[in-house]
Amino acid sequence: MDGGEELRVEAAPYCCSSCDGGEVNARSMARRSHKRKTRSLSTSSAGSSTEHGRRNQSLHGPSPVTTFGPKACMLQNPHTVMHIQDPASQKLTWNKPPKSVLVIKKIRDASLLQPFKELCIFLTEVKDMIVYVEKKILEDPAISDDENFGAITEKFCTFRDDLDDISNRVDFIICLGGDGTLLYASSLFQESVPPVMAFHLGSLGFLTPFKFDTYQSQVDQVIEGNAAIVLRSRLKVRVLKENWEKKARLDEKGIILTNGDTESGRKSVQYQVLNEVVVDRGPSSYLSNVDLFLDGHLITTVQGDGVIVSTPTGSTAYAVAAGASMIHPNVPAIMITPICPHSLSFRPIVVPAGVELKIMLSRDARNTAWVSFDGRKRQEICHGDSITITTSCFPVPSICFRDPVNDWFESLAQCLHWNVRKKQNQLSSEDDEF
Repeated sequence: MDGGEELRVEAAPYCCSSCDGGEVNARSMARRSHKRKTRSLSTSSAGSSTEHGRRNQSLHGPSPVTTFGPKACMLQNPHTVMHIQDPASQKLTWNKPPKSVLVIKKIRDASLLQPFKELCIFLTEVKDMIVYVEKKILEDPAISDDENFGAITEKFCTFRDDLDDISNRVDFIICLGGDGTLLYASSLFQESVPPVMAFHLGSLGFLTPFKFDTYQSQVDQVIEGNAAIVLRSRLKVRVLKENWEKKARLDEKGIILTNGDTESGRKSVQYQVLNEVVVDRGPSSYLSNVDLFLDGHLITTVQGDGVIVSTPTGSTAYAVAAGASMIHPNVPAIMITPICPHSLSFRPIVVPAGVELKIMLSRDARNTAWVSFDGRKRQEICHGDSITITTSCFPVPSICFRDPVNDWFESLAQCLHWNVRKKQNQLSSEDDEF
């Protein structure tokens, strides 16, 4: 920069090409009726394809939204370039004081009953907050039969998964349990996710950094906006299935002439995935045989038990058990890990977050494949079906105990015992003589 001028990038309204170019607004991101055909700083102003047929999109992937739920957002750094912040500077802030909280606990776990009740009493009686709880949690006899806790439950707002939309009602989320509770919280929000505060009350707890012993002071800090966050990227997955149906042919009088011709239709379903997409051979004894495309080009055919496509957060889950490297959540990337490949040279690879992956059954595959998303929604994949995977622009803002870097290495050491071994003894003076 000449003349000592400082380069500053103004934070424009967030737009994402992978979300059909819709501008994301804190108030209306869940229901967008009008979409502006604009581009983010991380994408080119040209169309989605050039005359050479190459994908014209930034390899850095879509910039994540920085508003989480109706009131929370990330404190903007004026020196931010392309909306990418230093992990140490990612701080939570509130546009308005939070008034509602979603409490998620592991179902039918007796050890969580007392912490759940204590937390709910604190939130409703002390903090005067609106508490959202899933209806099936209150159907637990240990809660519904507790007369002393009944006065508290009457103040709850309840909802049912897959039936009620709470995306614009919850200011932040508190999870009680293990990593599965955070994955479940992610699945409840298909677009903007409120900040998530996860307490370690499960078995592993890699994604749950908070101890429940000091929950009151920790919750107070979050409500005051005094907390660091890590943006855990998710995968936007679209499953396109060929539906083959028989249509009966009728004459003018409505009489069936034949049993019908086979006609094809397409069914599309979309998911937001926090950990990984797993494609495997299912119950078949044959190798899975699936083609893997990257930005429309066939890069390889996976022959083995299957393949894992994971986020950096998911790199420490199924992927690491299959021999993959562990990636910090702030690294913009997608990991591709084969499961027991029938090849000595098929190693896990990391690709840029901005690519588009597609998985299809190979033409000569002997059997179908099966796919699951964060261990849920398992379904069969047949010939003609496709799975398209890109980086989502709706991350999970996970509240940190300290900061994104220290929390991650603490989890590696405590949960996975990373690089734990007995230290080598120091050489003595007698050993030096040899």
